Amino acid sequence: MIDVEANPSGAVELALNLFGNDILRLSFSYLKRREDAEDIVQDTLIRLMQSGTCFETEELMKAWLLRVAVNLCKDHLKSAVYRKQTSLPEGFDIAAEDQPVSGEESEVLQSLMSLPEKYRSVLHLYYYEEYATKEIASILDKKEATVRSLLKRGREKLAEKLGEAGVGSSYKKMEKGV
Repeated sequence: MIDVEANPSGAVELALNLFGNDILRLSFSYLKRREDAEDIVQDTLIRLMQSGTCFETEELMKAWLLRVAVNLCKDHLKSAVYRKQTSLPEGFDIAAEDQPVSGEESEVLQSLMSLPEKYRSVLHLYYYEEYATKEIASILDKKEATVRSLLKRGREKLAEKLGEAGVGSSYKKMEKGV
């Protein structure tokens, strides 16, 4: 059991070590700016510290953190500050500087990031975070059938983009769930 109220700094440290990258990737998939995604990670951890919640397992803690991060991202996207920002320049490499990414993998990431947010978030949670559709539905506060629909449509749109970019083999792997 993880008791945030009893040891808030320990819980935040645990959350950052175990789930910080997951929160960052999810936030980046929404916001498309590393700086904004890092702010969301900090805000999520602050919310954790303020919550005083007890979590039975680490998985429940992760789901809670991702739900909070999704809500914060949505709030950020609605804010006037965000609407005044400019979008990423064309050809911007979205891969983290410290992670080597192959050319094909980079094309897949760029294609994924160019999808509308509703597909991007579902595909990210399914393929990168390896959540089941039922868990994604809970995290995004959507019906499970809606999540399956978004996954199907998102895969189709991603396949179109990858086909345009000439990266067909990655989609085949994704389609098979690899």
